[in-house]
Amino acid sequence: MFTQISGIYNNGSIILDEKPSLSKPVKVIVTFMEDEEVTIKKKKPLVAGFGKGTVSYMSPDFNEPLDELKDYM
Repeated sequence: MFTQISGIYNNGSIILDEKPSLSKPVKVIVTFMEDEEVTIKKKKPLVAGFGKGTVSYMSPDFNEPLDELKDYM
């Protein structure tokens, strides 16, 4: 079976656009396509508190012990 995933080769490493769903090591073939213009996407750095205010509801018994874990307490 063949799976194709695009990516970018930059400075000795390959950055894939998505993670392959493989469970064991497999052989790969790398094809370089120099005709296309490539732009490298930079990830935005995480900022402390970026998720503040995103939780809209929390159950009143959120901190109560779970019945499924009574055997371990």
